[in-house]
Amino acid sequence: MKKILVIGYVWPEPNSSAAGTHMLSLLRSFKKQDWLVEFATPAQKTEHMTDLDFEGITSKIIALNCTSFDDYIQIFQPDIVMFDRFMMEEQFGWRIDKYCPNALKILDTEDLQCLRNARHSAHKKNRDMELVDLHSDIAKREIAAILRCDISLIISTYEMKLLSDTFKISSKILHHLPFMVDLKKVQGKTKSYEERIDFMTIGNFRHAPNWDAVLYLQKIWPLIRKELPNAQLNIYGSYPPPKATALHNPKIGFHIKGWADNALEVMENAKLCLAPLRFGAGIKGKLLDAMIVGTPSITTQIGAEGMFDDEVWPGAIADNIHDFVHQAVTLYQDENKWHHAKTSANTLLKNKYDRALLEKSFISKINETISELEVHRLGNFTGSMLKHHTMASTKYMAQWIEAKNK
Repeated sequence: MKKILVIGYVWPEPNSSAAGTHMLSLLRSFKKQDWLVEFATPAQKTEHMTDLDFEGITSKIIALNCTSFDDYIQIFQPDIVMFDRFMMEEQFGWRIDKYCPNALKILDTEDLQCLRNARHSAHKKNRDMELVDLHSDIAKREIAAILRCDISLIISTYEMKLLSDTFKISSKILHHLPFMVDLKKVQGKTKSYEERIDFMTIGNFRHAPNWDAVLYLQKIWPLIRKELPNAQLNIYGSYPPPKATALHNPKIGFHIKGWADNALEVMENAKLCLAPLRFGAGIKGKLLDAMIVGTPSITTQIGAEGMFDDEVWPGAIADNIHDFVHQAVTLYQDENKWHHAKTSANTLLKNKYDRALLEKSFISKINETISELEVHRLGNFTGSMLKHHTMASTKYMAQWIEAKNK
């Protein structure tokens, strides 16, 4: 039986974020192989975290910059270690290399932090992203972590191309793995056009692109409301701060609903999902949820990025505020266009997000890499070089912090 240790940045919260859903999906895939799965994290427990015991997954709280992890890892001796985001690889990667050198190292990037950061930086300056934005300190850290790992999971086709073309990363250490959807569990029939009403959006308020989208909707919504005077916009999401709840304004149909017990249910009740995302990275869980329950969505190029190729987008894509409003109003009122968008979602789900196919490919990649791990690592000299130099500096920094804390 293989033993896999997943080192999480946070506890999985599938009802709070797409990252939480993706992490739980990965854990279940490992469990499905009859592997012994343990989830460890330095993060504090939260009220919305999933019940890992119920999933048959053991868990452990670990400490940052502490030799207690060395003792723990020597006892556990995993065959595979997966890091949740590059920060966890920076913190614990060198310890894994020292005490479990033969363990396969996987980095789950979730989305490229450097891309999201670069776009956010450019957005704050009211301009398009440039190469100088991308070549940030975060990029240097994240790309180094990718190179130090045996496999890095990349969630979108756009990010696969970016890593290959801009950062010259070999495809041999990358694996494209979008969100996995169990098509057998997707409802065959969802609510009809007549059974639905109003607009909605959803997203963790702590995630900067989601909060920016809410602020942008303050400009968009009055224009939609002018065309549809009785329409309501319901905004859901975990961890709404006071500045968000202060925007609640029933008089104009702008409702800050906060936490949703069932994201798919509130999504299915709506006629349209609005996602005017102006920066960010990865692929968007809210847009995938919309496809699953047959709710057409209006989003931006960045929102839909990496989520489809030649398929028809199940809704509309608009970057200009007036185009966004026009598409939202038109799709809301035109039942035929609405049905066409809803039908398009099924095709896209089958073509890109079939869990059975994605899971099989991922597990095969893991097993193949383990079987030829020495040769695989010989083909990644840059990664070996970074382990030698960069990880030494990380190691001594951690030891200095530990000594200082004493």
